[in-house]
Order: sequence, then structure tokens, then C-alpha cells
Amino acid sequence: MAEHKEKKRKRGEDGGSRPKKKVAIQTPSQATQSNVVKVSSIRTAGTCPPVIATAPGLCLPDSVKFQAYTTPQPAGSKRSRRADSHTPNLVLHSSSHSKLDYTAKEDGSGGRESHLKHYIGVFDPKTGRFEVIEAKKMAVRGVVRAQKPPEEDLAERQASKTMMELRNNLGEAFGTKKAKKALAAITENAIAPEKATSDADGNPQKLNSASQALMESINDVTMGMASKEDLQAQADAAKPVPPYNPDAQEIQDVYTPESLIGGEILNAIPIKDWQEQVKKGANKAIPSAFVASRLVSIAEGPNPVHRLRTLRYLDFLIRFMKSTRPGKERGTKRIPPRDKLRELLQPAPEPVVENIRRKFSNNGEMRKFHVDLMNTYCCALAAILSNYNFDTSKIRFDLGLDEKQFGQYFREIGGKVKNTKGADKGTHVQVAVLALPLEFPKVAMYRSRGR
Repeated sequence: MAEHKEKKRKRGEDGGSRPKKKVAIQTPSQATQSNVVKVSSIRTAGTCPPVIATAPGLCLPDSVKFQAYTTPQPAGSKRSRRADSHTPNLVLHSSSHSKLDYTAKEDGSGGRESHLKHYIGVFDPKTGRFEVIEAKKMAVRGVVRAQKPPEEDLAERQASKTMMELRNNLGEAFGTKKAKKALAAITENAIAPEKATSDADGNPQKLNSASQALMESINDVTMGMASKEDLQAQADAAKPVPPYNPDAQEIQDVYTPESLIGGEILNAIPIKDWQEQVKKGANKAIPSAFVASRLVSIAEGPNPVHRLRTLRYLDFLIRFMKSTRPGKERGTKRIPPRDKLRELLQPAPEPVVENIRRKFSNNGEMRKFHVDLMNTYCCALAAILSNYNFDTSKIRFDLGLDEKQFGQYFREIGGKVKNTKGADKGTHVQVAVLALPLEFPKVAMYRSRGR
């Protein structure tokens, strides 16, 4: 096979010809000095570095001014070993906006651009020097000030809310009908959050028309409701206790024979036979142990007439109590007929007998109120006749009460009881003391239990 030889083209046959003039090429040494830019220094800023800030999703107004806050790096941290120790942690904050708070922070160690460094160049055209400074890349975020949660209570509130929701869920799932009803009541009676908030000036929000109508209806219903003090006063008035003076400054002015017995009834009580008995020194038997133990000392003491009449009235009360018999109903007692009662209370005149019968009985019957009233009357009279400090053994024997019962009655008139060591080894004596200020048992306010 014959070889095909390619024919070479001549230089003149080329479509383009080279220029015959040589082009002068400017070497770097021949360049003008004005086009050369020299980097004079690359440095890291100290306390106030320049900031390259971005605001994703925000439109920052020009009037926003930021305050810079710095925190130095810990001395032993790994970051301080790698980076410059003079570069602090920088945070920018602004509260100049009326509704928003702006905060600019650096990306942390796990950020997308945490491994990058950013620089800002400053060029001086006069000297031709170009200075490069390391800058901080920061991102600006905005938070609505009115809805900003408190940082210190956020975790605790979230935890308590979660526990409450868990308890409610358990109650709704496994609770009894009563528990489910209580959960439903809590939901129905929940206060709307907008009614518990305040406006920007801190003033509470005004009630709407429905809330005002509800408050007016509640006010109309509760207008005549008794207060706690009124309830206490009503309870004191209904108690079976003798009348007393709560404003008295001396203990002898709290309970007086005139207020307990009455002036006319007190003056009608005969005491001539007792006065002659004490004057003659006769030892006439007296059924009451308390009265017998104090007859001589009172008759020979100060103000004997007044105090003997008070002692005689106490003797009538003890004899009246001992003359009763159990009634038909449980806790009641029957008193003797009037004729027999006059014989038992000799030498009491008719007004004194009627006073005792009407005050401590009703239709010939003593109910629990009358029994308690007579016992408290006897406690108050015994305190008056014993100078407000006495051994309770004899009066308890006359009334047929034990230490616990007598202590309860004596506390109802504002007194105190205490136990002291007796004369014999291993014994004690109950002592009753009536002194200011009086201490009455408080009325227990029990909350009604839902059915």
C-alpha cells in the first residue's frame, strides 16, 4: 500500500500573520509605586475588637444602640491555650427598642463557623498601608420583652406544671368518681390568664361587664353575712357561761356577785342564822364541803355580809343540783315540784327559789345547757369566794365532777387549771386559777366536706 505524504503549508498561506512590531511588556520592577498596596500588619484586637454582625430574620433599625459586655476566658480552659488569652467573650445587648430586646452572641464551639476566623482590612490611601484586624462574627437575635420568661423560675415552673399534668392524667385515668369530679371542678373554676395580668404600667386590668355583674351579685349575697368576729360573739353568747365584763382591768371586776346573781336577789338572801352560828361557835352540819370549809373565814373576813350572801347562793345552787333526778330523755334531769323545792332550799325566800328555778331549768326539766350553765356559775362563784386561786377537790366533790370535767368547765369561764404535788408522796392536787388576761377556748371553724 502506498504511503500518503501530507503536504506542508507555507507560512504565507496562514490565515493570520504575526505583527512585525514587538509589544513592550511592563515588568514588576517597572510598575508604578502608586499601584502597590502593602499589608503593614495583621493584629488581634484586645478588649474591643471589631464586630461582623448578622441579623437573620430581623430588620434592625438604625436607632438601636448596643452595650458591650465581656467575660474573660478561664485560665485553665483548652480554648484559652489555643486562642489568644487577651480575646474575651463578647456579648452585645440593647433594650432601646420599645418592645424588643436584642442580643448578639458569638457562635459556640459547636457552631457552623466556629473553625473560621474573620478579618477586617483598613486601607490608608495616603500612605498606601493596609492594616488587617481580626474581627468577631456574631449573630443578633430578638426577644419580645413582654413575653420574656424569668430565667430563675422557668425550670421550676415547667417541672411543677409537668407534675401537675401527670397527676391530673392519672386521676382522670384511674381515679374514683369523686376525684374525677374534683378535677372537672378545678378546670371549670380556673381563672383566665388574661384576667390575672396587668397592663404596661402595672395597673390591674378592668373587669368586663360579666365579671362586674358577678361581683355585684356576690356582694349582694354576702352583704349580710356575719364576719369571723360576729360568729365568735354569737358563739360566746350561746355558750352556757355566766355574764362577764371583757373590758375589766382588775380580775375582781370580771365576775361580780351582782352580775351573776342580781342586786335584788342578792340582798334578799338571808344570812342571819349563819352569822349567829359563827358568833356562837356552833358546829352545825352543812351538806356542802366547800361551803363548810369557808364559812368561818368569810364571816370573819372583810365585807362579810356581801360575801356570806354570795356563799349562801352557791350553797342553794349545790343543793338544787343534788335534788334533781334523771329525766325521761337521755342527758336531762327532773327537778322537784315547787313545794318540795322550797323545803329543800330552806331558808331561801320565794324570789330566790324562783330565780334559781327559772334560770337553770325549763318546764321542770334541766337539759345539758342548764347543767353546764350551773356548773360554770358554781366555778365562777367558787373563784370569787376563794380569791381566784383554790384547790378544786371540795367543789368537785359537791358537784360530782372529776378533774377533767371540772377543768373543762373552768376553762369555759377563762380560767386555768394545773396539777401540783400533794402533801402525801405520789399524790397531786388540782389547783384552779382565774387571772387576767382570760383565755377562752376558741370556736373551731370546720370546713364542710364535699359529698
